[in-house]
Amino acid sequence: VMKALYYARRDRRAKKREFRQLWIARINAAARINGTTYSRFIAGLAKAGVEVNRKMLADLAVNDAAAFAKLVEVAKNA
Repeated sequence: VMKALYYARRDRRAKKREFRQLWIARINAAARINGTTYSRFIAGLAKAGVEVNRKMLADLAVNDAAAFAKLVEVAKNA
């Protein structure tokens, strides 16, 4: 029982890191398809004042490529 509690607590914290890594990998792949890198894309969004979190960006990258491409253009022009 004690090990189960330990593993549950550990993995609740690990889940947050793993999902962030997944979102970043998806954003990076979509950004590279659109001709930029993840770091340039995120820096451009910050400079343009776009406040969309990585979870939503990853969702756009997977499910709405056209909207993601528009965000890439905003980031490139910032």
